[in-house]
Amino acid sequence: MRNAYTRALVQRRIAFLFVLAAVASLLLGGRLVYLQLLKGDAYRALALDQRLRPVPVLAQRGQIVDRHGSPLAVSIASDAVYAVPAEVKDVPGTARVLAQLLNLDPERVEALLTQRAASVWIARKVPPDQAQAVRQARLPGIYLVERPQRYYPHGQLAAHVLGIAGIDNQGLEGIEVAYDEVLRGVPGRDLAERDAGGRVIPHGERVYLPPEPGKNVVLAIDQVIQYIAERELAAAVERTQSDFGLFVAMKPDTGEILALAISPSFDPNRYQEFPAEVRRNRIVTDQFEPGSIFKIVTATAALEQGVVTPTDTFFDSGSIEIGGGVVRSWRPGGHGSLTFAEAVYVSSNPVFALVGAERLGPETFYRYIRAYGFGQPTGIDFPGEASGFVAAPGQIKHGELLRWANIGFGQGIAVTPIQMVRAAAAIANRGVLMKPQLVREIREPDGTLIWAHEPEPVRQVISPATAATFLEILRGVVTEGSGAPADIPGYPVAGKTGTAQIAEGGRYGDKAMASFLGIVPYDRPQLVGLVMLYNLKVYPRWGGTNAAPVFKAIAEPVLEYLGVPRRYGAKEEPQDTLVTVPNLRMREAAQAVEALRAVGLLSRVEGSGQYVMDQTPKPGSRVPAGSMVILHLISEPQPGRSVPVPDVRGMGLRDAVATLAGMGFEIEATGSGVAVAQEPRPGALALYGSPVRVRFEADPAF
Repeated sequence: MRNAYTRALVQRRIAFLFVLAAVASLLLGGRLVYLQLLKGDAYRALALDQRLRPVPVLAQRGQIVDRHGSPLAVSIASDAVYAVPAEVKDVPGTARVLAQLLNLDPERVEALLTQRAASVWIARKVPPDQAQAVRQARLPGIYLVERPQRYYPHGQLAAHVLGIAGIDNQGLEGIEVAYDEVLRGVPGRDLAERDAGGRVIPHGERVYLPPEPGKNVVLAIDQVIQYIAERELAAAVERTQSDFGLFVAMKPDTGEILALAISPSFDPNRYQEFPAEVRRNRIVTDQFEPGSIFKIVTATAALEQGVVTPTDTFFDSGSIEIGGGVVRSWRPGGHGSLTFAEAVYVSSNPVFALVGAERLGPETFYRYIRAYGFGQPTGIDFPGEASGFVAAPGQIKHGELLRWANIGFGQGIAVTPIQMVRAAAAIANRGVLMKPQLVREIREPDGTLIWAHEPEPVRQVISPATAATFLEILRGVVTEGSGAPADIPGYPVAGKTGTAQIAEGGRYGDKAMASFLGIVPYDRPQLVGLVMLYNLKVYPRWGGTNAAPVFKAIAEPVLEYLGVPRRYGAKEEPQDTLVTVPNLRMREAAQAVEALRAVGLLSRVEGSGQYVMDQTPKPGSRVPAGSMVILHLISEPQPGRSVPVPDVRGMGLRDAVATLAGMGFEIEATGSGVAVAQEPRPGALALYGSPVRVRFEADPAF
């Protein structure tokens, strides 16, 4: 009985297990059918996705080329080493080998290999010999990949324009960042089926999505002009011991920037070795008090408004009281009686203070300043452009008239160099202000044109007639004034010199900036250029002496390179034995003496110093061959120094003022006519800057 019961129980249990197994088999079979037939494709895709490891493929960054297509920034292939930490078997040993092969710190490499990351970069921009050594080492978990690397084939050339690109193919500064979206292209992907060791599975799935290369950016810069500018500017900075120097050249009728040079410069291939201050494009991002070169704005506004004419007469006594303050001439004793054109030639501060504050008045003057584009960005296609600063009339209540008097000769206003050269280019362009352009075109890698930058006129600032009149005056600055060292035979130069005090902490100290703003050829302008030398250490620190020669050194070979023909004036027919007195102002004394000897004139030097401040007879005078020309020398003003008093007897008031001022003396004049007596006597020693009393009579008798 018991055995029968036991047997029945076992049979029931077996039946239950059989049914359970049958049900499980049905469920498992159903699940297999579901997975294989209904969800098979989806799970196969998931499995494949686990084995497919995407490797990003960087796009070839577009080139930056000059206006003629010469490459300035290109991309080249370079190797990079990366690690998959999970696959590295011997971390300390691998770190030691990599450090030795790649010249890296072993501790730093070991720290990278122990990071909890899917992959880490060990080194990028790896030289070919090192990359080959890593390949041959066959270290588990260590891989190489080819990546594009930015390369600047000409080193420092145009570095401040080009800027820099980072190791991840991204623009960081300059044109590289301004046009980053155009240059960088679209990255691709390489998806390959790999095993647990990261190796590609033979005959496995592989999907390659090719990158889209970046576009090429064509600059307005001319590589040859840029090279000349950088060479001459660097030499000038070294010669004058300046903190830095700037030069920018613009094509006046289009606004294109042909050259933009800053010294000292940097090599974008090694940009990490240079501080950000050196890499900054000061021509666009920095603002300065312009000094006397800003007088071109005051003068053209006054001429356009009709409040002055070139022949209007002024008297510069050495200072002028205006708006509760005093504006002093840069020349002790002033310039005496002179026309407005002559005030431009000699850069008379009192005359320009009067014209800006009273003849024009704050409202009108401000309107022209804004019309020239000051106090607002120019819109140049470069990041970080500064606006400059000029307060509108009424914004500063205290000393309002004096403030506008100072602005009249370039103090109390902040401008950028690009704003300043654009204003001069407007005068050269018949009064039309242009938007400056650094980029000409964007092209496909195969050269197909995508976009071209057309010239963009902004507004008519002054009339063509006013522009033509003032160009003649600026030509006189070079032929008769302080800009003589900028003149080029066959390429007549017009320009304006400047020597600006540098304000620090709200006060003017001993630092100065020399500048020259030039237009050449002045009657058919092809080039407008600005030279600035900041905090130069040589004396004298005048713009005519230091910056004007730099303009000549750059402009002459540039015009020859551009194929601009030289045009010489018709040779003068001999008229008895008369010769023309050359302009010797701002030249070194030895050079002036030699120049006079070359044309058959004698010379006599009065005063001490290295440079000719003035001369008698004046430049352009026709005198018999063998005549004597008096050269009045001066050096940088040195209060407290005693210098010989020149002999002014027999001179008229104007020549006496010029002669005494050239030696650093002021004049106390009585009477009219010609000088008959003076105190101190000629040749006596007197303190620099002290007054000389001169008596004039209508009918002198010696």
